[in-house]
Amino acid sequence: MDVTWYVRVIHVRMEDNRWRHLVSSRDPQVRAARNRSTTHPSRGPVVAVTGAATGVGDLLTRRLAESEEIKQVIAIDERRGDVSEAQWHLLDVRDPAIAEKLRGVDVVVHLALDLDLETDPAARTAYNVRGAQTVLTAAAAAGVHRVVLCTSAMVYGALPDNDIPLSEDAELRATAEATGVGDLLEIERLGRRAPRAHPGLNVTVVRPAILVGGTDTALTRYFESPRLLVVAGSRPTWQFCHVDDLVSALEYAALEKADGEFAVGCDGWLEQEEVEELSGIRRMELPSAVALGAAARLHRIGLTPSPAGDLAYTMHPWVVSVSRLHDAGWRPRWTNEEVLAALLEEVEGRHTVAGRRLGRKDATAAGAAGATVALLGTAALVRRARKARRRL
Repeated sequence: MDVTWYVRVIHVRMEDNRWRHLVSSRDPQVRAARNRSTTHPSRGPVVAVTGAATGVGDLLTRRLAESEEIKQVIAIDERRGDVSEAQWHLLDVRDPAIAEKLRGVDVVVHLALDLDLETDPAARTAYNVRGAQTVLTAAAAAGVHRVVLCTSAMVYGALPDNDIPLSEDAELRATAEATGVGDLLEIERLGRRAPRAHPGLNVTVVRPAILVGGTDTALTRYFESPRLLVVAGSRPTWQFCHVDDLVSALEYAALEKADGEFAVGCDGWLEQEEVEELSGIRRMELPSAVALGAAARLHRIGLTPSPAGDLAYTMHPWVVSVSRLHDAGWRPRWTNEEVLAALLEEVEGRHTVAGRRLGRKDATAAGAAGATVALLGTAALVRRARKARRRL
């Protein structure tokens, strides 16, 4: 038999296979099919996300569902979100039945938090603290090996003697006087206790700087005011965190590329003068007693949602190092300057005085009432309250 004939047949078959491979590799549909067929179904963790239907939870659920490093995404919320690739469970995170929904889950990212300025403080605390406690206990009972909690860099506290930047190991010196901070401190305490109470359960805590991107907080509302309130003798510093960077950091935590307690935000910080120059919003400087006293009175009589404790975060530094994420290979995509520009674009057209949103008419009146009154909003807000009482 002619050996040369066999050699030629083998050569033709090799060339044919090479050609078919080349053609199919250029066809997106064939390439996608090949990727699906070669994906290892056991690769990557099963990750559950609470609060998955809105905000950061929705963004993280979408990101994880698209990741080839994630085996499956379990989405938990009181209503169904739009991520069809996730497996949805509809329930309140305070419901002990959540333990059954976490069977087979490797990592839980707990994002079901209520930090709305308008929520009743007692109801907010009951939801936030009880929710975190239930998720941690349920995760341990279901055999989950890691829970990721998201709090805030605010837990370090804004104090005049803070280092710039603070180490991620710095003592948590915040008090419960600012909106939601007491809840976050209690959630962190629960997170520290959980591994001792449930051996085998690891807890990772992610602390973002001032979060920007579809958020509404006392700190984002600061930039909706006609003037930037600066308390005399204070030294504000500003470090932002775009929501996109937070989501990527949470993905790092879910994939266990970073663990322990770490901060997330832009590199470096902005001084108050830089913020004023970049924003084009002029300052109004007030004595500490005037600013804090007025803020406390307005909040006490229910005219503003922000307690006086929120002012500390616009007075004193609380910039935090993000070295642990850097060591893990993570880098922010946004700079402080870029996030500030995005924030200013987002809040354009809104009118906030002393932390409370006003209609255009009230905002104009406040602006004409004089610099101090415009900053504190007393005239406009009292007038609004009187009108409301007359209607009653």
